[in-house]
Parts: sequence; structure tokens; C-alpha cells
Amino acid sequence: MRQLIVEADGGSRGNPGPAGYGAVVLDGPTGEPLAEAAEYIGVATNNVAEYKGLIAGLKAAKALDPAADVRVRMDSRLVVEQMSGRWQIKHPDMKPLAAEAARIFPAGQVTFEWIPRERNKHADRLANEAMDAGRDGGQWDASASTAALDASAARAAAASSAPASAVSSGSAAPSSSASVGWGSSADLGAPVTFVLLRHGETALTPEKRFSGSGGGDPELSAAGRRQAEAVAASLAARGTIQEIVSSPLRRCRETAGAVASLVGLEVTVEEGLRETDFGAWEGLTFAEVRERYADDLSAWLASPDVAPTGGGESFTAVGRRVAAVRDRLLERYRGRTVLVVTHVTPVKTLVRLALGAPPESLFRMELSAASLSAVAYYADGNASVRLLNDTSHLR
Repeated sequence: MRQLIVEADGGSRGNPGPAGYGAVVLDGPTGEPLAEAAEYIGVATNNVAEYKGLIAGLKAAKALDPAADVRVRMDSRLVVEQMSGRWQIKHPDMKPLAAEAARIFPAGQVTFEWIPRERNKHADRLANEAMDAGRDGGQWDASASTAALDASAARAAAASSAPASAVSSGSAAPSSSASVGWGSSADLGAPVTFVLLRHGETALTPEKRFSGSGGGDPELSAAGRRQAEAVAASLAARGTIQEIVSSPLRRCRETAGAVASLVGLEVTVEEGLRETDFGAWEGLTFAEVRERYADDLSAWLASPDVAPTGGGESFTAVGRRVAAVRDRLLERYRGRTVLVVTHVTPVKTLVRLALGAPPESLFRMELSAASLSAVAYYADGNASVRLLNDTSHLR
């Protein structure tokens, strides 16, 4: 039986907002792209776009070989779990799409596997090309596809890594190779090292209130300023920081400024390092959100694709934004040590992506105010987490 791989993705710029999907069919044994599909679908949610990408990918696979053994790989845990039968499909927009996807091949001929977003670049690029085409008033044209730019890298990663873990195993997919730490890193030159600094406390921090980029822009409290001074003194004593970048929010700029004044560097503001927009939950405690928005909170905890009530930002959207900033900084600061002053979600996201861990790992990391973490990025694409939630400088 022929083996085909379908990689699919969808996105919405606004959720709901202008949306599109992308899908690619790969030859199972070689990883060679056999067919692509993409379409701008107008205003829709991320989940609808992802399901439509799945349907398009399965239809393309069936056109190639209706008897094939098909493995679907997606970075949407919601779609993978629902299509695998482990999660119920409750949303009325999802039910007919899931039913349509299930009818394309006979039961048992298709299996589903979750993969990290960084391993789904081909389909992601197609989805973004479709959205770009829709923005310009047109539709995606296969002749304009640039997704094949990712194909060789994806095939190389697939060839050098173990297979991604299935969702049912509960473990994350490995990175493209396991070479870092096994003797080869010395041959790759100096890595780019991100020293990740969460900002000092604000008045909202001790009360554990949602404080993102969608509410006010609080300043550091007196305790937060003391924390910023302590971490600045520690970093200045080490003498390793060569660049400083910061979220645009005040609490980060103040923390970054405290370090900059001691180490003699300028602060570059990166808009993409801002915290998640928590929508209507801004300023509320977790208990208050649970009391007022119980169903919305449960959905948010269950899926990274779900945004907080009132136009907030999903963790999936934050992940895309943070990954884009990471890639820009890696290109800009090759071989250098960069202090990245940001917030809880961006720091956890960078660590999660470096580990290849699933989205739910964001809820399983402790990250204190003014804590330090560190990730090194090597020239072969590997990343090594070197430190997490260090607060020794505060004691």
C-alpha cells in the first residue's frame, strides 16, 4: 500500500478574521512534495481554516491514490484529537467539517499525528500565501507558491530525526537532530544565546492577575524596581550581555533600562515581544475569570487555538508572533549574547519551541518575576535550553 503524508494548516488574522488554509501531500518514504493546495476563504476562525486545510489535503491525497495509507500531520491539537476520536466535537461549525473530512477515505485508512509548528512550515507558508492573496483581492495561484523553499529543510529534518511522537503518547516531537551536547556543537561556531528576563513586579503581579497587552500598561512597583536593580547588578557583574531587546510595554522597558544603565548598552524595542492580549480577562484573577467566563476559560485551557473572551489572543497566535521575532533576532545577532526582556508567555514560548514541547507545557512552567532563563541557538538549527527561572540574584 502506498504511503502518503498530508501536512495541513490554517490561519485567521483576527480569529475570526481574513482566513486561509494550506496543505501539502508528501511521498511517505522520501518526503518529496507531490501536491499542494491553498485557498483564501474569507472571514473565518483559525479552527475552521485548519479543518478546511485538512479536507483539502485529504482530497489531494485521494486524487493521487484512493487506496493509499495516509498519515495526517498537523500542529492543531484540537483537530488531531477530534479527528482521532479522543475529544468531542461540540462547536456547530466544526461538526460538518469533521464529518466531511472523515468521509474522504474509509475508516482506518487515515491516522492523525500532532507535530510542533516549526515542523509544519510548508503548510503554514501556503496558508499565509493564501491569506496574502486574499488581502490583495485575489486567490492563491500554484505558480506563485514559495512553500517549496521549506521542503528541502523539512526533508533533511525528517531524515535526521526520529518520527514525531503521536499525540496519544503525550510527548513532544524531537528537534531536527540530537547533536547538541554530544560533541558536535564545537564545530558549529558560537551560538546565538538569548538570556530571557521576565520583567520585575507590577502592582498586579503579586495578586496573580491577568496582565497582558490588551489592558493598561502598568509600571514597575517599588518591589519591581528593586528586582530590576538586582538583576541588572548580577548581569553587569557577569559581563556577558552584548545586546538588549525589550517588549514595548512599560514594565519591560523599565527593567531593560535598569540593566542598560549598568552595562552601557542601548535598548532595542521589539513589538513582537509584547505579552498576550487577554481580552476581557485583563486585570482579573484566575478565580474571577472562572466565575465570570467558566466555559470560555475551559475552552482556553483545552486548546492553544482558543483566544480569551472579548477579542484576546490565542497562544497559537502568540507562538507565531514570538517565533517570527526569534528568527529575526537570530539573523541579526549571529554569535552574540542577547538579553531579551519580555513577559511570561513569550519566555515560556521560546523555551517550549526550543524543547519541541507541546502547547500545554506553557501551563507547566514556573516563571517568577525578574527571573532569568537562557536558550542557545546553533547554526544547524538546534537549540539548547541552558537555564530556567533562575532567581538566585534576588536572594
